[in-house]
Amino acid sequence: MKLQILPKGSKKLLNAWAFYDWANSVYSLTIVSAIFPIFYGALFRVAEIEKVSVFGGEIARAPLISYVTSAAFLFIAIVTPLVSGIADYLGNKKIFMRFFCYLGGISCIGLYWFSLDNIYLGIICYFFGIVGFWVSFAINNSYLPDIAYPEQQDDISAKGFSMGYLGSVILLLLNLAMVMSPDTFGIQDTKDAVAEIIAMKYSFVTVGIWWILFSQYTFFYLPKGRKREGKRERVILNGFRELRGVWHQLEGEIRLKKYLIAFFVYSMAVQTVMLIAAYFGEEEIQWGSDEERTTGLIVSIMVIQLVAIIGATITAKASSKFGNIKTLMFINMLWVIICIYAYFLMTPMDFYIAAGCVGLVMGGIQALSRSTYSKFIPETTDTASFFSFYDVAEKIGIVIGTFLYAAIIQYTGSMRDSTIFLGVFFLIGLFLLARVPKKP
Repeated sequence: MKLQILPKGSKKLLNAWAFYDWANSVYSLTIVSAIFPIFYGALFRVAEIEKVSVFGGEIARAPLISYVTSAAFLFIAIVTPLVSGIADYLGNKKIFMRFFCYLGGISCIGLYWFSLDNIYLGIICYFFGIVGFWVSFAINNSYLPDIAYPEQQDDISAKGFSMGYLGSVILLLLNLAMVMSPDTFGIQDTKDAVAEIIAMKYSFVTVGIWWILFSQYTFFYLPKGRKREGKRERVILNGFRELRGVWHQLEGEIRLKKYLIAFFVYSMAVQTVMLIAAYFGEEEIQWGSDEERTTGLIVSIMVIQLVAIIGATITAKASSKFGNIKTLMFINMLWVIICIYAYFLMTPMDFYIAAGCVGLVMGGIQALSRSTYSKFIPETTDTASFFSFYDVAEKIGIVIGTFLYAAIIQYTGSMRDSTIFLGVFFLIGLFLLARVPKKP
């Protein structure tokens, strides 16, 4: 089938770009938020241990997964500028996007073999699942100013997140049915694991297949990328030089620079919440039985996803009426309140209420942050470098956020204290957003 080259702003091109959220968001829901955290906690409960020997020492389950996450994002912060520099210089960023998409999908399938006996294999698959998701997502983000005009970007960004939430919920419903009623799917107990655990492993496989399969629609319509004019010298390190160039350009882009500083701070908290919310609920909430824990956590995550569709849409409408920055400030204020409330969560109903509130603001702040940055960057064909800078800032923030989160747990022995720490970052982000000029 011949590749179609669609004009910028065309409906089919915009939908193809947004459809990648449909393809890859199943990773965010099943691996990051729902099934894997339950599976991970169940492995330790079944083994009746809280710590595991790894990397020459013993470490508790919560800090371990947080430190691995932090290491993955540090790797992403290093590799993203390498990839974006080469992609922007050679004009082939779709090839890189496809590679990291497949890396992430295959790693999700590899989680089928995650066990405490094969802890290193499991950690590697978990690590590269994160890498595949975020690097391919960063490249997809860099397409936004290439495929959409400024007046289209808020709406199509929100549509992408909404499609992602909807698609991931559809797959989660199937995964939930597999976990809660494994007999229906022919999944039986074995000598090594109960049927529910095996069903969770199968859900990881479905994520990888879904991600790779549905991404083909996006890859068919997205352009190859813009080829940089001029000599091709030092291509490997070109991305880092471009980051330095973007940093120097920020000196003359006061509004963009101040927005990026604010984004760095509050995004640190947003992404940390996304990565640890399910682990918090799995460990800190008084669920009663294991079955109630599994059902409760999955229902909570579904609430977040469904409400997030509404939240992303409302946020897009609010930004058109009140402006992007004022809307982001209001959302940060809501996050502060949610973090304070989270400190006192005890019962499943408390967690459900918090999940609804998180869903309302999570989709909105992500979609609006992406489109706001796209609007603020200067006119340029070098979109990959600017979005690489954006993503590197975000990933370094995640490294700091997840590392500090793990350190607080390891020091205090409680995950609750970390919620106050996250609330402080949202509060700082609120004040920094207030300093962003209305005009360049």
